[in-house]
Amino acid sequence: MKQRLQSAMRTLRKSINKQQFYIQFSGTEYEVAQKPALHVEQCSTGQVLRDGKCVSCGVGTYYSGDHDQCVVCPPGTYQDTMGQLSCEPCPSTEGQGIAGAKNVSQCGGQCPAGQYSSDGFRPCNPCPLGSFQPEPGRVLCFSCGGGLMTKYEGSVAFRDCEAKVHCAPGHHYNSSNHRCIRCPAGTYQSEFGQNYCITCPGNTTTDFDGATNVSHCKNQVCGGELGDFTGFIESPNYPGDYPSNVDCIWTINPPHKRRILIVVPEIFLPIEDECGDVLVMRKSALPTSITTYETCQTYERPIAFTSRSRKLWIQFKSNEGNSGKGFQVPYVTYDEDYQQLIEDIVRDGRLYASENHQEILKDKKLIKALFDVLAHPQNYFRYTAQESKDMFPRSFIKLLRSKVTRFLRPYK
Repeated sequence: MKQRLQSAMRTLRKSINKQQFYIQFSGTEYEVAQKPALHVEQCSTGQVLRDGKCVSCGVGTYYSGDHDQCVVCPPGTYQDTMGQLSCEPCPSTEGQGIAGAKNVSQCGGQCPAGQYSSDGFRPCNPCPLGSFQPEPGRVLCFSCGGGLMTKYEGSVAFRDCEAKVHCAPGHHYNSSNHRCIRCPAGTYQSEFGQNYCITCPGNTTTDFDGATNVSHCKNQVCGGELGDFTGFIESPNYPGDYPSNVDCIWTINPPHKRRILIVVPEIFLPIEDECGDVLVMRKSALPTSITTYETCQTYERPIAFTSRSRKLWIQFKSNEGNSGKGFQVPYVTYDEDYQQLIEDIVRDGRLYASENHQEILKDKKLIKALFDVLAHPQNYFRYTAQESKDMFPRSFIKLLRSKVTRFLRPYK
């Protein structure tokens, strides 16, 4: 047996040397599986392998071929681009900056506000009389304009210019006629003594000229997401105050044999406007069509109701008067076979009787779970007892259980 084993080992060595990975032993032929070599990802120059993936060296670093790794830029250099092979030298040698500088501003040695130079770095000159510079690292100073002078060199803001009038927030100084001009619509100015107005961010604009705060910049788009089974409508700029003179229209048209359930968690419309801002839900755009809901007031107590028509036409209009937070109103569609059950639930005064129940209708996570049950009552039994207790108060669970069980199991 020992001799046979030694002979087999010699045969195996010969096979390996010939790259023939099989042997015959005791009349049986064996083949040795060849394990393929591990595939090593080949990264591009400026990249390193991390967790099996090639990633570029980040800003503030460079790729070192000697070490095959990303290296932090030393002080006196910076790198603002990914995947580079070296770092850029800082423009000034006076301020060496920090290790790993990600842009030229971290090099140090920049001219401070109120000063300038040909490259924005030291040595610097103070802004001459009649000019100013509010930012560091600049190559010029701004003129006060209109022949205005500053009290001293090195001024840092237009406020240092000896303007003939001192403009209030919501205005800017016009150096040509030396008057304060109201900021036009779509801009604002929150500070005193400025010669410019700030453009509203993104797609927002103001309701009026002379705005004094960025909060006056409002999104004009009518919000919401309309789905076949769930969705919501939202006043423009929510949860900020909605703009004036908006006219939003939404249409909810559920799938065949489904009805609509609406929940109004809260709504904020100023009563001072004598119903100048109105939210209405009805069957169609015709004023005489069946109306499901209409309000022009603020209600912080939630309410749920079913649509009186199979589809809903919803309109929100505001006038030029006072504004408010508005609303975000979710809805769900449900099988019309459950109409009796849904109406039994939402019309039960116990649904709104306690603050705990009211908070459920204001909580987005709980509303989602509630909609899951209201839209498909059989889903109630998917929730474990512990899950239900963690989410809802006992009184709320008891209310739903009695109604759902009675509806689905009328003979038990």
